[in-house]
Amino acid sequence: MSTDETYTPVEELGYEQARDELADIVTTLEHGGLDLDASLALWERGEALATRCEEHLRGAREQIETAIAQKSGTGSADEDDE
Repeated sequence: MSTDETYTPVEELGYEQARDELADIVTTLEHGGLDLDASLALWERGEALATRCEEHLRGAREQIETAIAQKSGTGSADEDDE
């Protein structure tokens, strides 16, 4: 991964895209050999990607919790009808 690549804006990335790019950045930073400015730019991009992944996971968790709550609510409503 070179630091002069044109990146897709973080807010447009899906979870898998953000996760994969973050993994690439971590690998690049671990190998070293970049100047300070390039390392900092990658670090900042990595932080934004990690935040994006957390947003996706939070959204998925909320959807699951909503589905469970609706199912639980529907189940108890059905029992009341009987």
